[in-house]
This record gives sequence, C-alpha cells and structure tokens, in this order.
Amino acid sequence: MKIKRLSMQSDTRAVMQKLGVDKPGIAIMEKKSEICLFHIQNMHVGAANILKQDALSIGADLAVPNGTITCEFKEVDALLIGTRKHIEILSRKELSQPYGLKNLAKELKRYLKTPKYPIKIMGIINATDDSFYAGSRFKEDEAVEAIKKMVADGADIIDIGGMSSRPGSEEIAPQQELARVKPIIDAVTQMDLGVKFSIDTYREEVAEYALSRGFQILNDITGLENENLAKIAAKYNASVVIMHMQGRPKTMQQNPYYRDVVVEVSEFFAQRIEIALKYGINDIILDPGIGFGKRLEDNLALIKHLKEFQKFGYEILVGASRKSLIDKITPSPVQERLPGTLALHLLAVNEGATIIRCHDVKEHHQAIRVYEAIERTNI
Repeated sequence: MKIKRLSMQSDTRAVMQKLGVDKPGIAIMEKKSEICLFHIQNMHVGAANILKQDALSIGADLAVPNGTITCEFKEVDALLIGTRKHIEILSRKELSQPYGLKNLAKELKRYLKTPKYPIKIMGIINATDDSFYAGSRFKEDEAVEAIKKMVADGADIIDIGGMSSRPGSEEIAPQQELARVKPIIDAVTQMDLGVKFSIDTYREEVAEYALSRGFQILNDITGLENENLAKIAAKYNASVVIMHMQGRPKTMQQNPYYRDVVVEVSEFFAQRIEIALKYGINDIILDPGIGFGKRLEDNLALIKHLKEFQKFGYEILVGASRKSLIDKITPSPVQERLPGTLALHLLAVNEGATIIRCHDVKEHHQAIRVYEAIERTNI
C-alpha cells in the first residue's frame, strides 16, 4: 500500500476523476474537501450557543470563549470551522434561528459565491514627473511606445494616469492633469492594440474626456466619493475600479489606523457598491488599496485575506508593484523590488485577485502563466 498527501482542492477533483467517480459524486465530495474558517465578532451569546450545537450536529464546530455556555457575556467572538458542505447546510439551517442568526445565514451564503474570472495584467503608464517609480514615468511619445511594448509583453489592460498619488504627493489642477494625459489618450484611441484602456483619475473632466474617446475603465482611487464620477461612468457604460484609501495621498501615511482592516475595507466596499449600482454601474472591480493609508500589517492582512471580498461577486484588483511595504520587510530601493512584487502578486492571485496592476508586465506575464500551469496540472 502507498499513500500520498494531497495539497489542494484541485488535486481532490483530479484524483476523483482518475478514479472514475461519477460527476454528481465529485460535486458532493469536492465540497467536503474545502475547509472554511469564519471569525465571527460581537455575536449574541444566545446565538453562539445555538450555532455551536447546530455546527456540532452536522460535524462542524464553533470555537467560543470559556463562559459562553453559562452566558457569562452578552456578546462573544467565535471561530466557525467546517467544510464548504457544512457552511452550505448552516446557511440554510440558521435562517430560522433567533438572535441575529438569520442575518448570519445570509452572510454565509454570500461567502459561498466563488466567481471565476481569468487573471489579467494591468500595465501602469504615468504621464507624470513625480510618480514614486521613475520607470513608470513617460512623456507622450515614450508613453505610446511603452504601451505597445506592454501589449506585446502580455498586458490585457493599460492604466494611464496624469497625477501622482504616491504618499506625500501634492494635487495638481484638473486642467494640468488633463493636459498630461490628453495627447496619450488621443494617440492610443487611434490604434487597434487589442487591449482595454483605463483612466486613473478622480477628476470629472479627465474621466469624461477619456471615457468619451473609448476608454472602458474608470480607476478611481477615491472609490466613487464624488458621485458625479458614477454618473459619468454610467453614461459611457464603463467599468469602475472602486479603491479603498484612508485619507488623501498627501497625508494618508501619517499614522493610519484600523481596528480590523479587512472588515473595515469590506464595509467600505459594501457602501460604495451601493452607489455604483444606484447609477446603473454593474461592471465593478474592487481594489483594497495596497499602500493607500495602510500600515505594513494592514497591507499584508489585506493580501492574505482577499477571499473576504469575493462575497461581493466582483473582480478583485491588487496593485503592490514596487511599493514601500517591500522595503519595510527587506530594505531595498524601488529599483530592486521586483522579486518582492512578484511574491506579493502571486499570493494575491492565489487568494482571489483577478487583475494585477504592475509596472513590469513581461515578468508578471511569465510568473502568472507558470502559476496557472501549476494550477491546471492533473496528478
């Protein structure tokens, strides 16, 4: 007899297919191979005791503090542990229970959504003279050539911006921002490059100009704080990147603080998604805003827990390219942060990111293709 430990859920499906298990059986058993963990905060102690018993009755479990069973507390935090199949059962079973468990059941049901999107690379073009990475700064002629190279290297989207949003950066006038990107917009919209173009702005004039000339994505670092941007995006049937940022670029890295960054960013997304939907924007992309008003531990927590945001059902964008969090882990100038960038971005893809915003398209294309080949491998 020989035995081999399987490391991934995809291995489980592949083995069952080779064994000749019928398709309905694979669907049932695959759910039993995926372990789900949920940290539940501020739960009514009565709800905790009911959920504990319901979880145990189906083979799952709920870790609770000592004193929960005797109701020593009004509220407790807990850890729900079970397979995907267990969570499906609980998401139905708790609908009839009191103490807020009905809402918990609905939330668990949302977490069971695992939308599938192809992984895409978004190349960065900065029409600025003060972006934090000099290698991303381009004048008009240089920008067009750089865009052509990014497309040849494997970019699916090109993101063009005319104002730096690095920590400590100053805002410029909207007219100056538009003047920087206008020639590039005019040039690329005359070409058939086979990629989508994104405008990185939160200025109405710039967004209107780019989208009116065929750009398909509005990348808004303020996350639709200005609802007029939602109106403009809807007018041109554009996709919108809703990014989270605490503060403004000039001050965002001055002592940022979160009690739970993943929960707070998730709550922000829920609010801003409502705004987008109100104006008829259905193609939404969520960006947790790595480096935008975040401490090192916040950035790492967001990347590690990207699956939290899959419950919304939209694509997830991550842009950690050459950012200072890498320097905080292993001191390195911006020119030497490509290895750290690839490590962060590959983990992000593994955790659910589907769009990677980066400076180094060719290197990311190779790394992601290798990652995908591993994922496709049947044992």
